[in-house]
Amino acid sequence: MAEHAHDPHDHADHGHARAPIPSTAPAGHGHSHGGGHAHGAGHSHGGGGHSHAPATFGRAFAIGISLNIAFVVIEAIYGFASESMALVADAGHNLSDVLGLLVAWIASVLVKRTPTPRFTYGLRGSSILAALFNAVFLLVATGAIAWEAIVRLVAPEPQPVAGLTVMVVAGLGILVNGATAWLFASGKGSDINIRGAYLHMLADAAVSAGVVVTGLIIVLTGAAWIDPLVSLVIAGLIVWATWGLLRDSVVMSLSAVPPGIDPAAVGTYLRARAGVADLHDLHIWPMSTTDIALTAHLVMAEGHPGNGFLIATAEELRSRFGIGHATLQIEEAGGPACALAGDCTV
Repeated sequence: MAEHAHDPHDHADHGHARAPIPSTAPAGHGHSHGGGHAHGAGHSHGGGGHSHAPATFGRAFAIGISLNIAFVVIEAIYGFASESMALVADAGHNLSDVLGLLVAWIASVLVKRTPTPRFTYGLRGSSILAALFNAVFLLVATGAIAWEAIVRLVAPEPQPVAGLTVMVVAGLGILVNGATAWLFASGKGSDINIRGAYLHMLADAAVSAGVVVTGLIIVLTGAAWIDPLVSLVIAGLIVWATWGLLRDSVVMSLSAVPPGIDPAAVGTYLRARAGVADLHDLHIWPMSTTDIALTAHLVMAEGHPGNGFLIATAEELRSRFGIGHATLQIEEAGGPACALAGDCTV
């Protein structure tokens, strides 16, 4: 079982747009190992390649970062000039998003790096780290906004705010952030890293909309205390919107089974394959925000079933469950017991 059969496949480019759920992209990997963990058995890659993240995201990152840098400068200048905490907070939030977009962009490039002897999966996991960083950084920035808003809210005399200036500048923010969010909208459901960038921009557009309302109220009533109060409300909305991103990125960083995949159903499918007598040591985890891997030990009464079995199994794992990189270790029924037979049996 030393032969290795590969279909055409490029390991150097894994910028997938597939969500961690079943998809219709071409098949992923199917590996077979002989006894123990030696790579001495059939190794087959079932299918041509993977679906790739749209090339426009590189352009989206460049446009989004450029627009937000320019807007941060404008908003900070007019925020300090108009004494608006909401406007200054929005500028600070936009600055954090510039960094968030930059991190997400770097990650989207790193996931395509060629695997090395040290990083055998390449740097695909960097997209998970980027999503986690974006979630944490967004929450920290929101906390800073909330703190400053509280300080201003409890001050004996609220600082006067130039409401009209606030409205005009924040209105520009809605356009900038809304347009940037739109650039990432097509990838928000398929890649948590892109989703992080999208949520960043959508949150900023919401903040800017709130600031416009703040400016209008101040113009109509002269109530400057509305400014920090609205900042607190917006901060709460951002935390609520970001919590899901934080939860998902933490779970992915801990190699949990991706959402949308039932490990019991995967185990049932593998056990039902022709010739499979038993199954153990099943693991399913995200290699990146778009790549899912699986390893499993299959006990087969007739021994190794051949590459056709591996290719067909890999294809069905991909089409049914969205698992694109499957490694299957074949063990003979009645042979020496596998040392891992008691681990993670599903």
